[in-house]
Amino acid sequence: PTGYGWIHLILGIVLVLVGFGIFSGAVWARTVGIILAMLSAFVSFLFIPSYPVWSVLIIALDIAVIWALATTGPAVEDAY
Repeated sequence: PTGYGWIHLILGIVLVLVGFGIFSGAVWARTVGIILAMLSAFVSFLFIPSYPVWSVLIIALDIAVIWALATTGPAVEDAY
């Protein structure tokens, strides 16, 4: 059980750093954010048989996060 606690703690620290990177406009942070949201959606897909409503809600939230990270920011605005 303590292994899962350490995994969640380290993942939480990484997510906080990625969040600060996203707010500062770093492209690497948006990329890592998209990858982590895709991973979250995949894991939620595996939990659909056990928790169907919760899994679908999390997948929808992950899709919204991926869309938001992929369509906003300096890299996209400079293209126009």
